[in-house]
Amino acid sequence: MESEYFLITYATNSIYSYPLVMKKFCLFFLIVLMNVCLAIGQDNLDDKYMNKVESLDAIMENLYGVISGEKGEERNWELFHYLFASDAKLIPSGKPKNSEVKKVRYMTPGDYEKGSGKYLVENGFFEKEIHREVDIFGSLVQVFSTYEAYHSESEEKPFMRGINSIQLLNDGKRWWIVNIYWTQESEDNPLPANYLPR
Repeated sequence: MESEYFLITYATNSIYSYPLVMKKFCLFFLIVLMNVCLAIGQDNLDDKYMNKVESLDAIMENLYGVISGEKGEERNWELFHYLFASDAKLIPSGKPKNSEVKKVRYMTPGDYEKGSGKYLVENGFFEKEIHREVDIFGSLVQVFSTYEAYHSESEEKPFMRGINSIQLLNDGKRWWIVNIYWTQESEDNPLPANYLPR
């Protein structure tokens, strides 16, 4: 009777544990497969875009260039995302309409693409760096980049100016944008002379 009990118990446990083992194995296999696919995908992006992030000048040039284009011109969002580190943030700041309180808004690169991508194509948009101040300490790189914005390259007068405060990292292989925190020039907040071309 006792041996029969253990036989039934063993058989029952085996029947019910087999699907669980298979589920765990399948989950493990999917995780490994996803990591392999991501690694291959990253290698392909590196082959395409590594020259865009090999220096501070290169990544800054491509940051401005990738969002700029004439009306109707699609942007390269694959390259845009490639410039940013994981969990990077884009942070516009300023006073909303009908408010005296300055605020910030936090976006991921994906949020920026969804929120601004259509506008950039429908209206045309060029953002050009006109002055740059760089501070470096170890792995900390801080760039104060003064910009002017136009709807077309044919325009002579910008419709907007401001400063991008950009934090970057060089991991030894390439440059990454960690954060972009910016604000626009306004009547009560003009650009200081030391952040303008000399």
